[in-house]
Amino acid sequence: MQRSCEICHQTKPAVKRPKTGQAICKPCFYNCIEEEVHYTIQSTNLFHRGETIAIGASGGKDSTVLIHLLHLLNQKYDYGLNLHLLAVDEGIKGYRDDSLEAVKRNQIKYSLPLTIVSYEELYGWSMDKIVGKIGLTNNCTYCGVFRRQALDKGAKMIGAEKIVTGHNADDIAETVLMNFLRGDHFRLGKCTEIITGEEGNMPRYKPLKYLYEKEIVLYAHFLKLDYFSTECVYSPNAYRGFAREFLKELEKVCPRAVLDIIHSGEMLDVNTNPPDKLTCQRCGGVSSNKLCKACLLLDKLNE
Repeated sequence: MQRSCEICHQTKPAVKRPKTGQAICKPCFYNCIEEEVHYTIQSTNLFHRGETIAIGASGGKDSTVLIHLLHLLNQKYDYGLNLHLLAVDEGIKGYRDDSLEAVKRNQIKYSLPLTIVSYEELYGWSMDKIVGKIGLTNNCTYCGVFRRQALDKGAKMIGAEKIVTGHNADDIAETVLMNFLRGDHFRLGKCTEIITGEEGNMPRYKPLKYLYEKEIVLYAHFLKLDYFSTECVYSPNAYRGFAREFLKELEKVCPRAVLDIIHSGEMLDVNTNPPDKLTCQRCGGVSSNKLCKACLLLDKLNE
């Protein structure tokens, strides 16, 4: 490693950035991460002054770093945003109940309002109950559909215009690989976009789109941020896990593989014309059929 930081040339380096290979000190590392996220926000015109932004807060490293960065940058650069933490309680004992405690501690730390919505209240089912009925087959499908709708409902409750999530570069690269392997051309054409869901009534934004997961972990570790790091007990067989392992193998050969996959996805000329958007006849949510996916899944559970 370099004897001095490759940026400031004054301090002993503390980390070699996975993305660039630069050996830099902690202050320069913090500044790089913060300025890159600020540049992403400004260059893509993500936010406008006065907006209420719902931050998807799970208690994990990504959402905790997202909370920290948006709170910091909102003050440093005077974005003029009203930040509001929004958490979803899926009802997974020993996992979500513990991670929500980390969210509550961060609420106090950053003095931000917090709203928690639960599957039990919204659907009459917790994930523990769902898995008890259907087992570990397709349980992630139920959770993903219900979680997306729960975030929408929670954001509407607090009067938010947008939802921001902690999806990082690794997450997006994994999604590109998954959609490619599945042959899902519609999702493949949209999964690299920094803004999704604009065809609905609650768009989602990804300010951490170009941050490597490894650098998020280092940033959280160096700053001693308070987050929950246990994996969901119901996700060991999730399809995403295979894409994640494949991506790790690619990174061993080429550290820039993550960004290369994202940029490849961005350049694909894929037909992304979405199906006609309808209103679910039962819950009023956005749907491509008479009943939305969440209501169809609930019907299966309640049969």
